[in-house]
Formats: sequence, structure tokens, C-alpha cells
Amino acid sequence: MLVHPSGVDVSSSALRFLTQLRRHRRAIGSRWRRLSAGHQALLTLAPGLTDAVRTASAKAYLILDGTFLPIDRIAADRPFHSGKHKKHGMNVQVLADPFGRLLWASPALPGAVHDIRAAREHGIVDALAEADTPCWTDKAYRGAGGTVRTPCRGRWDTLSAGRQAANRSHARIRTLVEQAVATLKSWRLLRKLRCSTTRITSLAQAVLTLHPTSSE
Repeated sequence: MLVHPSGVDVSSSALRFLTQLRRHRRAIGSRWRRLSAGHQALLTLAPGLTDAVRTASAKAYLILDGTFLPIDRIAADRPFHSGKHKKHGMNVQVLADPFGRLLWASPALPGAVHDIRAAREHGIVDALAEADTPCWTDKAYRGAGGTVRTPCRGRWDTLSAGRQAANRSHARIRTLVEQAVATLKSWRLLRKLRCSTTRITSLAQAVLTLHPTSSE
């Protein structure tokens, strides 16, 4: 019988998929036979940044944002403390399509890492520029360059009418990424992480893999 942690809301269709995968690996006797079906699904099905950018080539643009995953850590764990959120956590970058659907989630970095630095470390900016795919972001990504688009700089009352209109339009587009973030955080496992920080990337990738299956 396939058993999964109660903290992960996995649908019956996802469980059936993993069961079939386990039977298949036993039947073919592959070199992955010592891995669990869950690990095999994670390794083979989790979309990478290249896959997300390739998917985006058929779309008008992408939306990028960073999300904060709280973790259970003490004050001594300074690299994981976010000054913005005033708590310990991990930084995960999220790419969404124009409809707000989750396309990709990055490996987790310590919460002290700024969004623009995380985007550069993951190669997101370069990948989008190479694919010539426009990407809407918030002001945290100013200076990223490439095809990344940020709001006009300046206080609202000092902006011209044209720049104010541009920022309103930008905000309407960018806020759709919150749907993708909500998709990621709809899994209880990621709302308050109490595991080793080295496992968080795998958990996020597992959610990314299982979400399309569980939402069918």
C-alpha cells in the first residue's frame, strides 16, 4: 500500500499515478529500481527552468515573483532570516503564465537572499533574455536587465500621468502571479516547514510535479 505524509494533500489520481510508476519500475528492472516511486516521479517529471521558458515561447510574456516559505529556526541561523518578513525562511522564485498558472518554482535559497540576486543565481534573467520572452516583475527586480520589466521609478505623486497609467497597467498584469504563489502555498507542507533546509527544494519540486496531476 502506498503511504504518504498526512501533511501533503495528494489526490487519488496522483496516488494512482505513483502506484503505476512503482509497478512499471519493477517490471522493467531499471537502474532506478532502488528509488521510491515518489523520487522517480520527482526526478523525471518536475519541470526545469528550460522547460518553463520553452513553454513560455508560445505565450506573450511571463510573470516572475519571489515567495517566502517560513521555517522553524532559531535566531542564530542568520542567513535564513529575512529582514523584510522579520522571520526565518527560504526564498523561492516563481514563474507564472499570463493567466497566473504556476509554471516553475526555483530551488530554495536562504531567506536573507534578495529577489534580484536569487533570479540571477538561478539564471532566470539570462534564460528569459536568451528566449526573448518579456517578463513582468515588481520593483525588487530593478536593475536585472534583459527582458525583465519593472514599474516606473519614483513617488506616485511625482510621476507624470503617462507613467502612472503605465504603473497601473503593470500592476494589473503582475498581480496575477499571486495565483501561482497561492498554488504553491495551498499545500500545507510548505506553510510552516520544520524539516532540514536541504530538503525544501525537493519538497517544492514535488509540489510542482504533483500539482498538475492533482488538479485534473
